Amino acid sequence: TIAGLSVQHLRPCCCFCIVSQRSLQLCSRCYPVHASWSYEAIKQQYRLEVPEYFNFARDVLDRWTEVEKEGKKSKNPALWWVDGAGEEVKWSFEELGVLSRKVSNVLSDACGLQWGDRVILILPRIPEWWLVNVACMRTGTVLIPGTQQLTAKDILHRLQKSKAKCIITDESVAPAVDSVEAECQSLKFKLLVSEGHREGWLNFKDLLKNASSDHHCVTTKCQDPMAIYFTSGTTGSPKMTQHSHSSYGIGLTVSGRYWLDLTSSDIFWNTSDTGWAKSAWSSIFSPWIQGACVFVHKMPHFDPHISLSRFPITVFCSPPTAYRMLVQHKLSSYTFKSLRHCVSAGEPINPDVMEEWKAQTGLDIHEGYGQTETVLICGNFKGMKIKPGSMGKPSPEYDVKIIDENSNILPPGKEGDIAIRVKPTRSPFLFTCYADDPEKTEATLRGDFYVTGDRGIMDEDGYFWFVGRADDVINSAGYRIGPFEVESALAEHPAVVESAVVSSPDPIRGEVVKAFIVLTPDYALHDPEKMMKELQDHVKKVTAPYKYPRKMEFVEQLPKTISGKIRRNELRQKEWRKD
Repeated sequence: TIAGLSVQHLRPCCCFCIVSQRSLQLCSRCYPVHASWSYEAIKQQYRLEVPEYFNFARDVLDRWTEVEKEGKKSKNPALWWVDGAGEEVKWSFEELGVLSRKVSNVLSDACGLQWGDRVILILPRIPEWWLVNVACMRTGTVLIPGTQQLTAKDILHRLQKSKAKCIITDESVAPAVDSVEAECQSLKFKLLVSEGHREGWLNFKDLLKNASSDHHCVTTKCQDPMAIYFTSGTTGSPKMTQHSHSSYGIGLTVSGRYWLDLTSSDIFWNTSDTGWAKSAWSSIFSPWIQGACVFVHKMPHFDPHISLSRFPITVFCSPPTAYRMLVQHKLSSYTFKSLRHCVSAGEPINPDVMEEWKAQTGLDIHEGYGQTETVLICGNFKGMKIKPGSMGKPSPEYDVKIIDENSNILPPGKEGDIAIRVKPTRSPFLFTCYADDPEKTEATLRGDFYVTGDRGIMDEDGYFWFVGRADDVINSAGYRIGPFEVESALAEHPAVVESAVVSSPDPIRGEVVKAFIVLTPDYALHDPEKMMKELQDHVKKVTAPYKYPRKMEFVEQLPKTISGKIRRNELRQKEWRKD
């Protein structure tokens, strides 16, 4: 039985969970019973064992191929890719397996890559990105994704620090690679994903056509390195966050099953850039663990209305930006016929956006919280009561606490550091280490805990609330102020495009809140003094009066990391240097 549902009541399309081989994978018609699970039931029934050996390509994707052949899975493809020009690709799990084995032979034969060699992959949302991801698992090579927004300097840093032997990219990035290649002694192979050819590069598509589809997946242990993600921190150079074959490959089971609420009957669209860990979370592991279809729309300009209304997408995952864009339009003029579940991650989402989305669509937005170093830490899981603005409750995979500087666990209502217990046993679903940097790895530990670097509060009901990065919190005259609260308040004013809130020195209060603000064109020419007063009064009304920005500066743009995160530290340092 599962949640009181007897096996004989299940439809033939239901099957054993591919990863755990213990609990049942339910189809959409049996799912209403499953959907009524409470958070307490999820925690109680959570049992996820980590075997000694595991490879996602062999143990999950190839198993889904078997289920397909037995006719026990819905007709949904594994990958459904469309672009803005009418092109379309649909691959079953079997086709994904055949093509990924061909790519595996390209890596092993044409490039001579071996287990443990590192491969940098910089591609947009095209089907080849997914093939290379799976091929790296099959060959035991360590994947290092990157966004196409990387500059030549960024690429040089990644090549030199990772000592990658191979880079795979397209014509838009190839010139930048060529400009720094001479300084990268470890780089041996360059693969160009293009119909055209380029001197000094192997053509990926030519090699793929001629490659054999016969490939034997390497044997990998659960803790063997699988991928490295360069984190775009707000301070210092990006760190190489290393994940094992089990940390994402098994650890994202909870995310796919209970947060994203996926089954093999779902068509799931995640909008994350291919350069970030969230794309691995929600465009590979979470959906394919559940046998769901990964939908990809390579749009020239991001317009979520088109995909949500034109295609039968059932589950949608996006950062708050997309939801903010959507609610600005009258959603009643669009028909999202299939959409049933929505999630948000990447940054806190404003409660007003959640309420407006609910009012216009009838659907909740299930916010989640995690890091490149982790899988889902907290989430608003299916069936849970949602408190707008809260990250939800801890994943059953982690023992999450709010602690002080001495590793003492704080009671509900007290602000502290969000931390995950790692002693006496470290979760296998945490990152392995910061590759080649034991000091930074050790710096994440405090007593019995891994410290996320984020500040938060747990309320009396066990819900967690994000306050801000530990180094972003402003302490003004004894009041601790999280930048997100002030930025959220400012975002509600029609004059504000975006803002960044930091501390600024003050002779009386020690530090005060300062807001750097990008104004909309309609307000850009308004009198600065009057505009400042209007925005200050607005913040006082929306949030606690002591949180309003006593200083304000109007700017044309804000400094950001390559992943689009605001570099508050740069603005803060600028303020304190003035003093």
